[in-house]
Amino acid sequence: MIPFESFTLDNGLKVIVHEDHSTPMAAFNLLYKVGARDEHPEKTGFAHLFEHLMFGGSRHVPQFDEPLQRVGGDNNAFTSNDITNYYITLPAVNLETAFWLESDRMLSLSFDPKVLEVQRSVVIEEFKQRYLNQPYGDAWLKLRPLAYKKHPYRWATIGKEIAHIEQATMADVKEFFYTYYLPNNAVLVVAGDISLVEVQRLAEKWFGPIPAGAEVKRNIPPEPVQSEYRQLEVEENVPVDALYMTFHMPGRTDPQYHATDLLSDVLGRGKSSRLYQQLLQKKRIFNSISAHVSGSVDPGLLVIEGKLNGGHSIEEGEEAIWNLIEDFKQHELGKAEVEKVKNKAESTLVFSELELLNRAMNLAYAEMLGDANLVNQEREMIRKVRPEDIQRQAEHLLVRENASVLRYKSNQLSNEN
Repeated sequence: MIPFESFTLDNGLKVIVHEDHSTPMAAFNLLYKVGARDEHPEKTGFAHLFEHLMFGGSRHVPQFDEPLQRVGGDNNAFTSNDITNYYITLPAVNLETAFWLESDRMLSLSFDPKVLEVQRSVVIEEFKQRYLNQPYGDAWLKLRPLAYKKHPYRWATIGKEIAHIEQATMADVKEFFYTYYLPNNAVLVVAGDISLVEVQRLAEKWFGPIPAGAEVKRNIPPEPVQSEYRQLEVEENVPVDALYMTFHMPGRTDPQYHATDLLSDVLGRGKSSRLYQQLLQKKRIFNSISAHVSGSVDPGLLVIEGKLNGGHSIEEGEEAIWNLIEDFKQHELGKAEVEKVKNKAESTLVFSELELLNRAMNLAYAEMLGDANLVNQEREMIRKVRPEDIQRQAEHLLVRENASVLRYKSNQLSNEN
């Protein structure tokens, strides 16, 4: 249980306060409700570019890290398809520094052309190093547009292609900022050795004067129901063949989300999972194999991925997975197996709540989903899942017409010959 209180400023900024006086530290987490799904199809990668630009200084603070380091603070950020999240940890006695820095760049980000060029270069280099020049790095650049045809989840957070970042203009940057980086499109969580009264005072002082922007109106096209098996086969200079299989699944707030999440755990979480036991340890078709869910706000993907051992073809690996899925659907799921994955899921939640910053992040994300108290309902939602709920999701989702499969083949053997 994470206790919290909340209030909303006149400009629409939602503020959540979690007091924990067992630590001398404070966590300051500012979540903006903007991610890659909010981008224009021909201007992708902007949310991630902004994650970098926000560290390039604001009108009154040219060096964001320097004043923070002077008060013993640290900071970072991340972008997903759904959100952009900025966080600071620092001694609670220096909390006002975090309010000063974050409010200044929300109000008056530096639109210095030099900063744009520097961060553009950084993002382009990241695109090359992480996605283009690394083995299997472009797998999701290929897989997303195979699985999604309409929804903007069809491109990765980094963007569809480097050209979109290369061609970004200052006018594009300003338009994106003034559309999404608004107090009424953000959630602030302050946690640690702080008080509600103090956070209210600081929030009014530093964020209160920032004017609200126009309400963000999203018109995100829903993904049509997939009705045919999709396959893409590529051949690249990678060590071994790899297989990626995705299945459309419910979004994060759907009542069946947790049953689907636990289904992925039964199939491929850890060494006791079905895929690991049968296809890696017993049959030795794969040298690594796992399953997980994307966890996205809108309907996402259940993913099975693995790398094959030599002597086993990628076709054989895929057929082995299908056979395991069919066997799974035909036999009743045991209560003990379900309890095991439920216990693992609950323990992951418990351990995540040990860290102050994680608690702040979880509260912000839950509020973005619609209710900060969802963070305290998660374990009960997991406990309520029955074996038959998991079985029903398997029968409904794990079918060929709902599958998109990327066969990522190695050409090294053919090159050697």
